[in-house]
Amino acid sequence: MPNAIPPFTLRQLRYLAALEDTEHFREAAESCGISQPSLSVQIKTLEEALGQTLVERGRGPVRLTLAGREVSRRGREMLDAAQGILDLSVTLQSGLAGTIRMGTSATLGPYLMPHVVADLHRSHPDLRLYIREATPRDLMRQINDGHHDLILTQLPVPGAAFEVARLFREPILAVLPSDHPLAEREGLDNPDLADQTVLTLSQNYALHDQISALCSETGAFLSRDYEGTSLDALRQMAAMGMGLTFLPALYVRSEIDARAAGDVVTRPFRGRRFSRSIGLVWRKNSGAGVAYSRLASAIRDTARRFPELVIEG
Repeated sequence: MPNAIPPFTLRQLRYLAALEDTEHFREAAESCGISQPSLSVQIKTLEEALGQTLVERGRGPVRLTLAGREVSRRGREMLDAAQGILDLSVTLQSGLAGTIRMGTSATLGPYLMPHVVADLHRSHPDLRLYIREATPRDLMRQINDGHHDLILTQLPVPGAAFEVARLFREPILAVLPSDHPLAEREGLDNPDLADQTVLTLSQNYALHDQISALCSETGAFLSRDYEGTSLDALRQMAAMGMGLTFLPALYVRSEIDARAAGDVVTRPFRGRRFSRSIGLVWRKNSGAGVAYSRLASAIRDTARRFPELVIEG
């Protein structure tokens, strides 16, 4: 069985490539910054490790054997790849590059990330984001298991093993049928929710817990018969008169204000003080905290274009 670790070094491959380029031991040694005897020893050591004669030795220019030329060709590919790793490391230390696996909540990602990705493509062309949506509870399990490098989710998150970069606070607006009696008001407050039926997402979403607590506080009735599986489902059920609901501002901007369908209306609640905190989360031992902090800054820069968001961090 072949050894798992190659019996040669990248430095030896570099010496062989230099010898092929210069066709002279002394000139090759000078180009590599070592003495001629040292280069000769390293080439000989490489030949012994591979069990192949790589260099034709004799008078005149130095030429590589057939095996030498093939080893040199493949060695150059390895040297290029190694340099690429070094370049990537430098880029990651000073900026954003490579492929980052990001998980995001389905109640947030579709309405924010297209704008973020477009901005990052212009500012960091060497960066690639691989984005997958999941519920907040699944996101925490997946980042624990190493399926994501970081996640974009509602805060807070449990556990001391994570680094959190707060990004912004997103208002949550009341959404009700356009013919609902409360639609005549400019804004809603706690007394307005008393005895109202409120629709929300399933318990897999952090938004469920937030709205459930609000219903307990205000005396609203949290519907258990119809738990939406998406923000669109909640909007549609509200439009059908099944109750009112609460939806995040970025969703409202994208799917209600932009479409102007007229089947529902949105109203600020508690003078726009009802909101959720959004952050970027990664494992503390990831070793990429500098790059992820820069990504958090880039997301904040994009978020500043939306006046309804309150930037944090």
